[in-house]
Amino acid sequence: MNTFEQFQLPKSLQKAVDELGFTTPTPIQEKSFSVIMSGRDMMGIAQTGTGKTFAYLLPLLKLYKFTPTDTPKIVILVPTRELVVQVAEEVEKLTQYMSIRCLGVYGGVNINTQKKAVFEGIDILVGTPGRTMDLALDNYIRFDETQKLVIDEFDEMLNMGFRPQITSILAIMKPKRQNILFSATMTDEVDQLLNDYFDFPEEVTLSASGTPLEQIAQSAYNVPNFNTKINLLHALLEDPKDMVRVLVFVNNKKIADLLHAKIDETFPEQFGVIHSNKSQNYRLNTMAAFQEGSLRGLITTDIMARGLDISNISHVINFEMPDLPEQYMHRIGRTGRADATGTAISFVTPKEIEKKIEIELLMNSEIATYEIPQNVLVSTVLIGPEKEKQVVKLLLKKPKLEGDGAFHEKSKKNKKVNLGGPSKTKKKTSSSVNRNIVKTRDQKRKNKK
Repeated sequence: MNTFEQFQLPKSLQKAVDELGFTTPTPIQEKSFSVIMSGRDMMGIAQTGTGKTFAYLLPLLKLYKFTPTDTPKIVILVPTRELVVQVAEEVEKLTQYMSIRCLGVYGGVNINTQKKAVFEGIDILVGTPGRTMDLALDNYIRFDETQKLVIDEFDEMLNMGFRPQITSILAIMKPKRQNILFSATMTDEVDQLLNDYFDFPEEVTLSASGTPLEQIAQSAYNVPNFNTKINLLHALLEDPKDMVRVLVFVNNKKIADLLHAKIDETFPEQFGVIHSNKSQNYRLNTMAAFQEGSLRGLITTDIMARGLDISNISHVINFEMPDLPEQYMHRIGRTGRADATGTAISFVTPKEIEKKIEIELLMNSEIATYEIPQNVLVSTVLIGPEKEKQVVKLLLKKPKLEGDGAFHEKSKKNKKVNLGGPSKTKKKTSSSVNRNIVKTRDQKRKNKK
């Protein structure tokens, strides 16, 4: 049986690992350790919930050498504020017996407070790309001594639009450093960044991005509309012994707030809601309440689907199917972590069937699908997006038809077409004839004279 002792960690680091209760490394931790220890650039592809954070922290902390400088020697970039807090906490736990200063920086809080903390000196910096770049532009963070760069959840950073900040940070760093990148999916953009900034990276792949997690039981219900989904969710939540710790995913902030209001009516103060419009303190406090068991569940958008390690989640419910099939994997990966079992349930309307098919194609596996239980009320009330769009009739001018109103058939004599120029058929009037006679007579008199 493999243990962390095979890594021959420093005593101070091994003691921290032992106190955390970890004994057996995960596959990604075993595969990554020797590659990172060699000093080579590395690109890791692994599912969420596989222990990626320790996969890079353990070898980096073993390699760490103290230097009397105040600029970061290790920089770790992650996509969200919550993940910054989580990774920084993991660093603090592992380095409790080491002399290492760690700081997490992210947007949404006073940058001057973070500037002061940076000025006091740091050894390991954990940050979002945006705030890290802001501090670098203000010359508060320098990368002169940075030896190791970790980019975690890189594909999610691209989805969030952080590519300019990441490439800018890479450009201002000194070329001699070790780069470590982790991504749940391998895309063309990931490949391009590797080609541009990495030096012959070694790939460590745990599994394909679409491989289903075997310890998660997946199922789906065919549901006609939004309000019936609410009724089904109420029915499922009636058994508190079964659904102990629940994550409910929706696709946008408006639906998250609407669903939370509906659920709170039946299960008051049992569920929290998290999305990007909530303040940083609110989000952290809500997550802490969920982690410690004060809340039974969370309703959230995909901001929670990546990188957050919340333990012992029993159920993940896709109240709405995600727009990207890969996102489904990240969502359900919140349960069934650390060799535990979990359950993922999806609510699928007729308009979402194509999304479900795309997910099944990605996983190369079908999701067992059922009709809703008979005790669930099927609602006929539709919300805004579900209502059929009314056909708007354009008020165009009614075309004039033959014989309409004052327009009548022209007489034959008025049907002649004027082609321009003098008309050959035009008859001389009597006045014009008289004028010609007078002119002729006057001309004759002149000739006689």
